[in-house]
Amino acid sequence: MALEEQCLVPPQWRSISLTHVEFPEGDLTGQVLAYISLLPIAILVGFVTLIVFKRELHTISFFGGLILNEGVNWLLKHILREPRPCAGAHTTLHTEYGMPSSHSQLMWFFVVYFFLFLYLRMHQTNNARCVDLLWRHILSIILLGVALSVSYSRVYLLYHSWSQVFYGAVVGSTIGIIWFFFTQEVLTPLFPKIAAWPISEYFLVRDTSLIPNILWFEYTVTRSEARNRQRKLGTKLQ
Repeated sequence: MALEEQCLVPPQWRSISLTHVEFPEGDLTGQVLAYISLLPIAILVGFVTLIVFKRELHTISFFGGLILNEGVNWLLKHILREPRPCAGAHTTLHTEYGMPSSHSQLMWFFVVYFFLFLYLRMHQTNNARCVDLLWRHILSIILLGVALSVSYSRVYLLYHSWSQVFYGAVVGSTIGIIWFFFTQEVLTPLFPKIAAWPISEYFLVRDTSLIPNILWFEYTVTRSEARNRQRKLGTKLQ
């Protein structure tokens, strides 16, 4: 059904509890897309969780870029003041303006930044080069599919027009590229100094930018420390 026809004959909406994201009642596809459109919220919650438990400067910078991206979206919406399609179709909206789509802009910022992080920031390990590249390609394809799905969900659920979603993707991608290189060229050289600040040491903020594979590093250090403690405990018990 064309967008104009959907606006003329609006469906009966049903909302997901707590989130107020609405989908056409009885439409399974719409319900699935409504849940998919919640992924930006999941990403933000995931970042807050990572920052609380990891306290890593690059993660904090990445999250700062997301917040900046949201600020730019709010500013553009109130400058352009383009209404959403099917005005009045949804009753639970934070703003009546739809250009550009904040969901699309956030997802494409996240995905483009993550692409650059995977292929430019992360160092390849010599002993698993093929496997390492393979999982990066697979993850990139999954992220691309997720971004496209979220963007499509906003049009399908009549929250945005195609142009609003498209320009959201363009703005988000552009900011993602700019923020990535700003982080790499300007902020990353400052991370060691920031990590040495007394307040950073107090809150256990750390810089892992020089560690090629943080997952492998944390695994080996934790395993080594656990074995040392187990060895000391065994010595005491003898």
